[in-house]
Amino acid sequence: MLVMEFKAVLKEHQKLAINEAIRTARFVRNKVLRYWMDNRGTGKKELYRYNTQLRDEFKFVKDLNSHACQASVENVERAIKRFFDNCKKKVPGKKGYPRFKKYSRSVEYKQSGWKLSPDKKSIKFTDKKGIGQVKLKGTWDLWRFEQKLIKRIRIVKKADGYYVQFCVKVDDSEQLEVTGFSVGLDVGLKEFYTDSDGCSEPNPRFYRKGEKRLKFYQRRISRKKKGSSNRKKAINRLGRQHLKISRQREEHAKRLARCVIRSNDLVAYEDLRVKNLLKNHCLAKSINDAGWYQFREWLEYFGQKFGRITVAVNPAYTSQNCSSCGEVVKKSLSTRTHVCKCGCRLDRDHNAAKNILTRALSTVGHTGTFQNARGESTSTLLGSDLVEQVDSLNRESPSF
Repeated sequence: MLVMEFKAVLKEHQKLAINEAIRTARFVRNKVLRYWMDNRGTGKKELYRYNTQLRDEFKFVKDLNSHACQASVENVERAIKRFFDNCKKKVPGKKGYPRFKKYSRSVEYKQSGWKLSPDKKSIKFTDKKGIGQVKLKGTWDLWRFEQKLIKRIRIVKKADGYYVQFCVKVDDSEQLEVTGFSVGLDVGLKEFYTDSDGCSEPNPRFYRKGEKRLKFYQRRISRKKKGSSNRKKAINRLGRQHLKISRQREEHAKRLARCVIRSNDLVAYEDLRVKNLLKNHCLAKSINDAGWYQFREWLEYFGQKFGRITVAVNPAYTSQNCSSCGEVVKKSLSTRTHVCKCGCRLDRDHNAAKNILTRALSTVGHTGTFQNARGESTSTLLGSDLVEQVDSLNRESPSF
């Protein structure tokens, strides 16, 4: 599934209509969730039947496209399923019990309620919410796809405006020539990553660089009167700054992951539990700023797209073990150089990257591409059954 995103050029009355559609979708979701809470054991059919009752009872719900209301019910259904799956798997901690939404920023249409213009540069929403014709601003490669391939359309409200996302069912895989190279990656805070060849990529620290500006906008908010229009404007400016930093981090991770995957047949990386690492309050801000998990997601996505192998290995003792002789050389976080009795002297991260690659090669055994019945490459965890590791790596890839 390919997701293409376009900026929407709107008039003021269209913005109000979209906000009303988003509120209606949230209302349907919360009402259906309350119905499920009050009537435990109700199934999918009962939830959809209750959605029909809501459309008969409330006119503003009936004005929204029926498939858009069904998409809100599907969101509740997925949340319930995820909660019960976590209970069955005995996931430690909170199981993700479905909760009501106070704020939401999107409404989703299926294959009805909208119509694309012949040149694919505008879209018209045909329900009774009054959104009407919306001009699309962005790259115009949407014309390459037939309208029947567009399975979902989502209107998303962000800090810098409104966007229209098209979910297109298309196979975007691409086969590359074999390079004969394999690489192990060790992510860090000093360097974004260091590979097994000794090359490193600097950590851009987007949040740290933009923190001064963020503090300025936060002070502006604190000086405004609560509930005033000036306070809302100040909050929007802060949101735009956060959105800018988020996009910088996303594009940086995407660019690096694409380059690494295209240059190597096998890419190995640590199977880090970032959520647990964030419990270190001294490093939590820097770890969040680095975006390690985001980088891993893009590695797996491009690995599936280009037919490369991506292997997540157990990170235990990769920094302590010697990559030359295997002996354990204990060192603290402040020790940045690995020195072993065997004569091996390497940068700490370089030594860890070589250990990561060695573990990956011992798991995979060769540089062929593992594929499941659907033809999707898989990310392999060390010491795990390959069948358990198979998962769809289809990923939203926005185009601006």
